[in-house]
Amino acid sequence: MAIIETVLMELDNEGATTRRLLERIPGDKLAWRPHPKARSLGELAVHVAQTQKQVSSMLQNSSAEVKVQKENVPATSAEIVTMFDEGLQSAKATLGTMSDADLMSNWSLMNDGRAIFTAPKIGVIRMIVLNHVYHHRGQLSTYLRTLDVPLPSIYGPSADENPFM
Repeated sequence: MAIIETVLMELDNEGATTRRLLERIPGDKLAWRPHPKARSLGELAVHVAQTQKQVSSMLQNSSAEVKVQKENVPATSAEIVTMFDEGLQSAKATLGTMSDADLMSNWSLMNDGRAIFTAPKIGVIRMIVLNHVYHHRGQLSTYLRTLDVPLPSIYGPSADENPFM
């Protein structure tokens, strides 16, 4: 089994969970933010929806320049779910072409031509394409809980689904 196959299975499994959470976003709360310095609900959701596609695309080269850009939030939460679905499929297609040798080759994140960090591509996939998204998914669930939106199961029943938790 190629290394990337386990990553693709995880993307499928975790993607279903992420999608269930994104589906709960109330469209009338996209501009809400828990603190003035925090991302809005819509900005955070778009970040979750786009990161896997963006990073997977950057990994097709040996390095990429840092690009900090403001998330453009669509008008509806349904558009964010569509953005996620399309991004996940794109990430899977892009990553699915990578051989074990590609995955073990180094990749660097650059800032003005200087490496901020360098790691094997498989490590970057684990760190950003997977773990970074799960981190922000956790933030998203906290935003939704604060807005009193019932949460779906993430790693077991939520308190909304099981009154004994």
